[in-house]
Amino acid sequence: MTKSLPFLGATLSAMAILAIAPLPAHANTVKLDAQLGQSAVVAASGKRVYLRISLEGLALAGENKRASTNVGLVIDRSGSMQDDDKIGKAREGATMALERLGEDDVASVVAFNHNVDVLLPASHVTDHARIDRAIEALQANGNTALYAGTEEGIRQVSKYLDRGRVNRIILISDGLANVGPSSASEVAALGIKAAGKGISITTIGLGLGYNEDLMTKLAYSSDGNHAFVERSDQLVDIFNKEFGDVLSVVAHDLIIRIECHKGFKPIRVLGREAEIDGSAVTIHLNQLYGKQQKYAVVELAVPEGATPGGLSVADVELSYSAMGDTKRLSDTSHVSVRITGKAEDEQASLIKDVMGEITT
Repeated sequence: MTKSLPFLGATLSAMAILAIAPLPAHANTVKLDAQLGQSAVVAASGKRVYLRISLEGLALAGENKRASTNVGLVIDRSGSMQDDDKIGKAREGATMALERLGEDDVASVVAFNHNVDVLLPASHVTDHARIDRAIEALQANGNTALYAGTEEGIRQVSKYLDRGRVNRIILISDGLANVGPSSASEVAALGIKAAGKGISITTIGLGLGYNEDLMTKLAYSSDGNHAFVERSDQLVDIFNKEFGDVLSVVAHDLIIRIECHKGFKPIRVLGREAEIDGSAVTIHLNQLYGKQQKYAVVELAVPEGATPGGLSVADVELSYSAMGDTKRLSDTSHVSVRITGKAEDEQASLIKDVMGEITT
């Protein structure tokens, strides 16, 4: 069994983390689509095709009781956060965001510079004044122990870990990790650890001086999102988007299984971590929101010398849990291609919107 190399695509916009409505029993909440980047291919030596798997969260109607949330704020309070009153805007945004939570929700607040402090241990949101006091204690000075701060955030969220909740960390930083582990591979491993627990990490990079590579790898390796905020006065809006009710979590613990047929061999997966075992590919995603789309692209070797005509490529199966529903739901898709002896047929069959997802 091999691990595919992750490929980081374009920065995602920040997405909301609260689930809005419980679902009708066994309602399908995710649309699965599987499509090759071309409908015809010449079966020549070394030929590759690309299979795009697309998941779309179906928006929910109504404003009934939402699913409970387990959220940890991890806030950089290093010296550079004094500039442009970044720390003040972070306090303001965090306070306003947490005011939306209620007694069924869990919240924690972790602050880091060269040290890490738990300002609010993970607990049910029953005393907003206590939360406000904890956030008001944020003061900026020192260096940036981003890894240790995130690790403590994971520890706090893990105390109330529940697959029925939206388990999320929101990390904000304006600088470079200069205390403790700071390589992209180390923070990616931390994100994978969080994902294994069912925790996604949203990273918010503030200003032009933060380490974008580090923050995007941490977010994407945990199946989370990354947002860039140029000015500190935009922080309140970003927090509102993260905690708002515009989008809803419609599914969690999503598993995509791809079984390749007739000599089509999976080479790697672009877009996210995956497991490749012979002809089978398995991809795990933590959560999907209403109106959100997520993609994965699988590079496949084409069987050399296949005769012209239709050929089965792969079967794709999706299984997931819908928020508010205890039963696992599933969907399937079958993918085929036409083998041709003409290069011009292959070129004419390219599907632009699928091939647009490919960056090697």
